[in-house]
Amino acid sequence: MNKVYLALGTNIEPRDVHLSEALNLLEANEAIVIEKRSSIYETAPVGYLDQAEFLNMVIKVQTLLDPLALLDLCQEIENKLGRKREIRFGPRTIDLDILLYNQENIKEDRLMIPHPRMNERAFVLVPLAEIAADEVMPNVDRTVKDCLTELPAEAIETVIKWTNNHTA
Repeated sequence: MNKVYLALGTNIEPRDVHLSEALNLLEANEAIVIEKRSSIYETAPVGYLDQAEFLNMVIKVQTLLDPLALLDLCQEIENKLGRKREIRFGPRTIDLDILLYNQENIKEDRLMIPHPRMNERAFVLVPLAEIAADEVMPNVDRTVKDCLTELPAEAIETVIKWTNNHTA
């Protein structure tokens, strides 16, 4: 089995339903077992700013799938849930990103693992640290907790635990 961390994000209503449906579709795959779920966090958009706030979370899974097969599954789930790729960093019903896959560094045309810039993004590191603070990120050879402490406090403060949490 492969140990993988996935990030889930959504900013098109009903956001909590999209997260729940994505989790259900992942769990329905016999090659995936969800072991841990972070809380859900509400965050401001990054990149393209003229859009609604996001709900983000991270899950730890065990999977028999290789990285590209997992990417295909994630994109299939995104498509099933109506994901449109019209604006880079734009609104989305669901976004599933492979953050870490074992301790591998993978650079393919379609896939980079660890996920690029994840160590710079509070909306990824805060939920990841909740379930895997001591996990080493092989691209920077530091723990999640260490990377999180290197972010500006104002970035971390914008990642707020979502209180209407019915999904996790």
